[in-house]
Amino acid sequence: MNIFEESILYHEKHGGKLSVQSKVPLENKHDLSLAYTPGVAAVCQEIAKTPKRAYDLTIKKNTVAIVSDGSAVLGLGNIGPLAALPVMEGKAVLFKSYADIDAFPICIETQDTQEIIDLVRNIAPSFGGINLEDIAAPKCFEIELALQDLGIPVFHDDQHGTSITLLAALINAAKLANKNLHDLRVVINGAGAAGTAITELLLCIGHDPNTCTPVKDIIVCDTKGIISAKREDILSNPTKLKLAAITNKQHQCGTLADALKNADVFVGVSVANVVTSEMIKTMADKPLIFAMANPIPEIMPDEAKKAGAFIVGTGRSDFSNQINNVLVFPGIFRGAMDAHAPHITNKMKLAAAFALANTLENPTIDKIIPDVFDTNVVKNVASAVKNAYLNP
Repeated sequence: MNIFEESILYHEKHGGKLSVQSKVPLENKHDLSLAYTPGVAAVCQEIAKTPKRAYDLTIKKNTVAIVSDGSAVLGLGNIGPLAALPVMEGKAVLFKSYADIDAFPICIETQDTQEIIDLVRNIAPSFGGINLEDIAAPKCFEIELALQDLGIPVFHDDQHGTSITLLAALINAAKLANKNLHDLRVVINGAGAAGTAITELLLCIGHDPNTCTPVKDIIVCDTKGIISAKREDILSNPTKLKLAAITNKQHQCGTLADALKNADVFVGVSVANVVTSEMIKTMADKPLIFAMANPIPEIMPDEAKKAGAFIVGTGRSDFSNQINNVLVFPGIFRGAMDAHAPHITNKMKLAAAFALANTLENPTIDKIIPDVFDTNVVKNVASAVKNAYLNP
């Protein structure tokens, strides 16, 4: 029996992975009067008078909605909200297990951008945070941006969880390779949610999260090659036009192979087997390879290492250096919600990345990022995020 067959039996046995459990006893009339009528009326009046009291008197302060339309689920594509539900349940389990946050999946039967925005806005009073999940680009950008005025953190994990985890891995990998972050030439393959967020975060970093010294040179590629303002096909794509404006300083044109020549870093958030050994051999000394396509990476680790890769990371748990979002999102939400932050800033994201990197005291080429079961990760990330918000 393989892991996929075993997982079906596992889910069938448990009937899903979540349940609702009461925090309070309900054993007599007095308990009932406190939890419900008549006593609860005073609680309602208290919140109506002072809305912030909802954080003290209800589940709001510790509850996250995991919202998905099922349009970009794992590596499965647009499989819809019902088929996305097992993933969102799993995400809720991770929130609870790692950060003691109560999270609930909200899988919605619409893929219309404005309808999703309206729905999230209307359910927001019940929650202390919103995790947008597995929503396809480019609408994910518009949805997240439109919801920044809710007064609670709204975080698209496929974008920012990936970018923060990748940055943490890159911080330690660059140290091991004796390379300065600012001097890196980075090639990113994939111009969707993750690729765009990685680009934007790398353009805001330095060796200190309080500085804003960008990576020297970034080139982003899509299925048609290097993204450049010279390409007529991107004129009608606002997201790619933005990428063209902030990357590719030398205005290069060509293929992924052309982009990789003399590059220090390859970041793959695309599809399987698009990088060859020959491409890696053309890169700079001690190339850093982050091939994160799932389930099959852009190049397999053993092949990359044979071609001269100094460090290789993937998105898979069966290889070393897994770039896994679970290292980030529980701590990000824990810190932001504990600080009552109304949104998550770039400074908070950078603080999370440096905290994650620094959690691993002695990185090695086969361990550049902490293990997902390292109990210090959520504590360190949450503390850094909270401090970044409270001390702007």
